[in-house]
Amino acid sequence: MTESTQLHAQDSQPAQNNKSIFNLPNNLTIARILMIPLFVAIAYWPPAMGIGMPPISDNVIARVGMSEFSDSLLRHLLLTGVFIIAAITDWLDGYFARKFKVVSAFGQFLDPVADKLMVAAALIILVQWHPNIIMAIAAIVIISREIAVSALREWMAELGNRTSVAVSYVGKLKTVFQMIAITVLLLNWESLELIGYGLMVAAVILTLWSMFIYLKAAWPYLKQSG
Repeated sequence: MTESTQLHAQDSQPAQNNKSIFNLPNNLTIARILMIPLFVAIAYWPPAMGIGMPPISDNVIARVGMSEFSDSLLRHLLLTGVFIIAAITDWLDGYFARKFKVVSAFGQFLDPVADKLMVAAALIILVQWHPNIIMAIAAIVIISREIAVSALREWMAELGNRTSVAVSYVGKLKTVFQMIAITVLLLNWESLELIGYGLMVAAVILTLWSMFIYLKAAWPYLKQSG
């Protein structure tokens, strides 16, 4: 969920390498991956109330337990809670890795994978809830961007290139809009639906912008590869 600011590893080496891959930051990353089947199970465990249903109205929210949508509301709250916890663990694993100077190749590989898997799972579920052109394009753009940038990083690493790409601000801004948009849409509240769509559109624009920056930085090497 965090946005890397480089196409490859930094030149400087970490101050300390932990011999065990099961350190605190990596354990948080693993926990985030384990949340994905829980997230999907909550969304689809029968009876999957709320799946494909219209947004929950504010009147229903005010009468929790007194409506046919009360179970649906609980389901959406649980899904949103799991997604928020996953986002928090993403911040915490980076914080503890910096604080204790615990860096491992396993963690550097797994952390971005965990982020992409959770976001992809949430987007796929949201497309089913909201089968419209906005959500379809958002899911395609965001998931495709992650695949393209991951492939680009791997290719650049094979070249042994160490050039940094200054996309920290755009990448972080994209991540913020993306995470808030998904969180709002997971709640499935009628009064927040337009806000969620607006945030998602902004996230798509920032996603394309950050991908353009990556491609622009890599373009000189792409031209030379022929």
